Amino acid sequence: MARPQNTPDPSRRSEQSRTAILTAASELLGEIGFGKLTIEKIAARAGVGKQTIYRWWPSKGAVVFDAFLAANENASGSLALPDTGDLAEDLRTVLRLTALELADPAFNRTGRALTAEVLTDPGLLREYRERLLDPLLEVTRDRLRAAREAGQLRADADLDLAVELLYGPLYYRWLHGLGPLDAGYADHVVAALLAALGTAGG
Repeated sequence: MARPQNTPDPSRRSEQSRTAILTAASELLGEIGFGKLTIEKIAARAGVGKQTIYRWWPSKGAVVFDAFLAANENASGSLALPDTGDLAEDLRTVLRLTALELADPAFNRTGRALTAEVLTDPGLLREYRERLLDPLLEVTRDRLRAAREAGQLRADADLDLAVELLYGPLYYRWLHGLGPLDAGYADHVVAALLAALGTAGG
């Protein structure tokens, strides 16, 4: 049975509220930072009640995480690594983009806040693993597995270790502020990985 035109659609209203909340969280994070951000401020900016937020998210960290994903979903598209057949170039492409993202001041502010929250909130850690980190690691392993089967990595190459060797240095440098994050550093990491696990023909 069709809904009368003058009857509000609850699902549409809920989606509008959810979008307003995520937008408000993203804007406020840029304006006042994570430390001063509160559920009350997000609710006021979004024009909703606090209970509306708590109906969907258990904490401000969870709201910020969803806002982060929403802000990046259009730019990131489907999660996949390039596969041109040239492993070194494909990995350089991925790590250069990762380095640029980590070096971006806006990402740095949000990323550090989320990292701190993930370390103290088991529920948020689970969300982070399931929705962001694990899918990234899996598609990376898939690309490295294809390279191993093509003889571009050693036949005994440990793919879990390879993924950690690929992303670990960038995040370690970012987390501790040890140096610049740029294309040159990304290329250096790729070269080190292939020197350790690659083959002479790879």
